[in-house]
Amino acid sequence: MNRCVAVIGPGVASASEVAVAEEVGARLVDLGATIVTGGLGGVMEAASRGAKSRRGLTIGLLPGLDRSEANGWVDVAIATGLGEIRNALIVRTSDALVAVGGGAGTLSEIGFALKLGRPVIGIGTFEVEGVVQVGSAAEAAELAIR
Repeated sequence: MNRCVAVIGPGVASASEVAVAEEVGARLVDLGATIVTGGLGGVMEAASRGAKSRRGLTIGLLPGLDRSEANGWVDVAIATGLGEIRNALIVRTSDALVAVGGGAGTLSEIGFALKLGRPVIGIGTFEVEGVVQVGSAAEAAELAIR
């Protein structure tokens, strides 16, 4: 079975965060992963776009009740109706997480992941004990698959 790897980060992202997230999504698919995100914009959209560039499968766990809110690169849109609480579902669905940048929502996902023992690889994200910081999308993808 494919590993599910979440790519997490801000819904409003910088150009460099978008570029890194897109490369992470593509590289994860090259290594056989299914991509899980929160299904919206920014890092989530970029990771999904990268995954689709390699014909990968993308899952978006949305905060609202409308599947049409998902970005155009999501294959399976799940409308949770849970708001930010859906962050726990993103973590539970995933075998590992790659955090690119981030705000409060990303920090909550990192916290859930560490509590559940899921590996978290960070690129330009929070310096939290337990998060493995790396400098490239390639390194992040390799670690997430391991």
